[in-house]
Amino acid sequence: MDSSLLNRANEAVDLAKKLGANEAWANISRDNGVSFEMRNGVLERVEESTSQGLSIQLWVDGRYSAHSTNDLRPASLESFVKEAVAITRSLQKDPFRVIPDPSLFENRPNINLDLVDQSVSTVSREERLELLKAMNDRLYGKDKVLSATSSVSTSHAHSAAASSNGFRGNYETTSMWIGAGVVLDEEGGKRPEEGFFGGGHHRSELPDPTKTADMALELARNRLGSTKGPTKKTTMIVHPRAAGSIVGRLLGPLTGGSLQQRRSFWADLVNKESVSPVLSIVDDPLIVRGLGSRPFDGEGISAKRLPIIEKGILQNYYIDTYYGKKLGMAPTTGSPSNRVMELGPKDLSGLIADLPEGILITSWLGGNSDGATGDFSLGVRGHLIEDGQIGAPVSEMNVTGNLLTLFQSLVAVGNDPWKFSPLKAPTLVFEDVNFSGA
Repeated sequence: MDSSLLNRANEAVDLAKKLGANEAWANISRDNGVSFEMRNGVLERVEESTSQGLSIQLWVDGRYSAHSTNDLRPASLESFVKEAVAITRSLQKDPFRVIPDPSLFENRPNINLDLVDQSVSTVSREERLELLKAMNDRLYGKDKVLSATSSVSTSHAHSAAASSNGFRGNYETTSMWIGAGVVLDEEGGKRPEEGFFGGGHHRSELPDPTKTADMALELARNRLGSTKGPTKKTTMIVHPRAAGSIVGRLLGPLTGGSLQQRRSFWADLVNKESVSPVLSIVDDPLIVRGLGSRPFDGEGISAKRLPIIEKGILQNYYIDTYYGKKLGMAPTTGSPSNRVMELGPKDLSGLIADLPEGILITSWLGGNSDGATGDFSLGVRGHLIEDGQIGAPVSEMNVTGNLLTLFQSLVAVGNDPWKFSPLKAPTLVFEDVNFSGA
C-alpha cells in the first residue's frame, strides 16, 4: 500500500501544530476514474479524472474549523494552514467540538478486506470497447429500441488520515462497473426505459455484459402496455432492486444530527419494538469485498459490527463524536457501511406465489418522506399480482403512509438480497398498503 499519502497527512498535522493549533486532523485523498459510454453503437463519451486533496480539521483555543485545498505544494500548504489557524482563532468557542478520543482508535481489525484489484487500473481502451460493444450488440437495432446506451467505469482511490492525538490510518479501494440502458418506442408516444448495472471492487465481480444488456431490454419490454394503477389497499411486494431505497428512508433519520435537531421519528425508541419482528439489520464494515467495507470510519473509529434493528427492536444509532457530546451518548460511528438484513426462506418468485393479489414495486418514481414524522408519499411503478403470478404493468400511482407504520406491516423478507449495493435488502412484503391511482 502506498504510504506517501499517510506521510503527507502526518506532515500536515505537524505543520498545523507548529503554526498554533492545539489539535489537528488531516485527511488526504487521491482518486482516479475513467468512464466510457456508447450510444447506439457510437462511442459518445470518454472521461478521465484525477484528483488529490487535503482536508484538515483544527482545534485552536476551544474553537474549531475545517478547511480543504487541492494545492499540496509545500509553500502553498504552509500558507493555507497558517491562514486556517488564524481563521479558527476568530470563531466562537464550541465546547462540543473535540477531537475524537484515542480509545476509539483501538482494536482496529487486522483482516484483509480485499478491496483492491490492481488489474482495474490497467483495463485497456480495447477491453472497455469490447465490453461496450458486447452490450450494444444485444440492444441496438432490436425491435422497438429507440435508444441503447452502454457504459464502463473504473476507479482507484487512496485515502490516508493522521491526527495529533495518535491516529494513523490509510487504505485504498478499486471498483469497476458496467451498465446498459434502453429506451423503447411505444404507440401513443410513450417511451418505456429501463437499465441494469453491476460491479464491485474486483473485475471478477462484473456481471456478464450480454446478460446485463438482455436484462435491461427485458425490464424495458416489461413496461410495454403499462396503464395507470388502481386505487386500493392491498399487499405490496418490493423487488430487491427497489427494496434498498425504502429501507434507506427508514434508516436515514438514525443519525445523531437528526436526533439532536429533533428531525428523527426514531427518537427515544432504543430497546423498543418499533417495527415488525421479521426485520433485523446489522451494520457490518468487515465484509470481505463489501461495497461499504472499511477498517475505520471518517473519525478513525475502528470498524466493528453494529446491530441496528434486531427482531423489530432498535438497538443503536449512528453517533459521531460531536453529536455524542451534545446528546450525552457514546459514539458508535457517524456513517453507515454495509447494512445487511437477516433473510427469510423464499425468493421473489416464491413470495409472489403465495399471494392471491397485490402490487409488485419495481421502481420508485420520486416523492418525499419526512424524517421527523416518517410520513411519506412516493411515486411507484411495477406490476399487478394476480393468483400468485406477475401480471400487467402499472404506473402513474402513489403509495402513501408512515414509514414506521409501513415497516410494522412487514410480513416477510426474501432470501435474495440485491448484490450491487452496500445495503443488502431482499424482497420485502407489506400488508394493507394504500395505493392511489386510477
